[in-house]
Amino acid sequence: MTDSRFYRRQGPFTLAHLAELSGGELSDPSMAERLITDVAPLYRASADDISFLDNRKYVQAFEASGAGACVVHPDLADRAPEGMGLIVTSEPYRAYAMIAHAYYPQSNAEAGISPQALIDPTAKIGADVRIEAGAVLCAGVEVGDRCHICAGAVLRDGVSIGDDCYIGSNAVLSYTVVGNKVWIHAGAAIGQDGFGFAMGPKGHLKVPQLGRVVIQDDVEIGANTTIDRGAGPDTVIGEGCRIDNLVQIGHNVELGRGCVLVAQVGVSGSTRFSDFVVAGGQAGITGHLKIGPGARIGAQSGVMRDVPAGQTVIGSPAVPAKEHWRQIGMLERLAKKHGA
Repeated sequence: MTDSRFYRRQGPFTLAHLAELSGGELSDPSMAERLITDVAPLYRASADDISFLDNRKYVQAFEASGAGACVVHPDLADRAPEGMGLIVTSEPYRAYAMIAHAYYPQSNAEAGISPQALIDPTAKIGADVRIEAGAVLCAGVEVGDRCHICAGAVLRDGVSIGDDCYIGSNAVLSYTVVGNKVWIHAGAAIGQDGFGFAMGPKGHLKVPQLGRVVIQDDVEIGANTTIDRGAGPDTVIGEGCRIDNLVQIGHNVELGRGCVLVAQVGVSGSTRFSDFVVAGGQAGITGHLKIGPGARIGAQSGVMRDVPAGQTVIGSPAVPAKEHWRQIGMLERLAKKHGA
């Protein structure tokens, strides 16, 4: 049961409706009118709840679950307890997400501008915008329609954000152009100087950073993530990217469409990700590399050379996954042979 102080539940919905909106198939049509009140995890779900099974590690929890219904892959449907309604789909996690959205739709914050917000008279603000106390909008800022700017957020001179954007508490944006439907969570710092110096015995002379950060549509940026502006060319975050908390993206980096960067990933300057690259947590990618479309970088990997399209790399230095595991196996055999 979700906490009603924070979440407002819709419904109930019939299984037939949930199957239709999620794109799944109801395994037993006689259950079409069964009412489901809420979503819940397998181990906690009751007869009024719907859950999901996406990982085989939780098959035993599925078999023992008291859920009234579950979203499940066809290969595991026969493991369901008797009497459980099933929505069968090849993408159970995605289908469950669509169902959860139905019960808990994203609510639009009530429009209004707090008198405690500090807004430069040259700022342009769209319709139905919510700006909370302590937010700061500097000269020339542009805010699109239906945006929500939380307490303490700062939009520095000239920053523009499109429609339907969310800027979390204490996020700071400078030298940044933001598209539509972008979520930037609390504490993110975007558009600060890139880490560029002309190094030498006379001292490290800072190189002026003269580019921007360009964030395209439908991007989510996690809490306390930092994205440096470009040194000349822009730093670009492509459409549909998902960036977790505590990620560092250096100057001139370009992310293609739909990239996913998990927590604590670091990407050095001028590296280019093609579309749909995934980088696991704490991976480090050095500068001036090209990461091909659909490449996958394992958690804690250290990437020091280009990665071809579709390849999975892991380890430090990162190598193709099969090669990495062969190396690990060889080390284990050597250790056993020599009694280590």
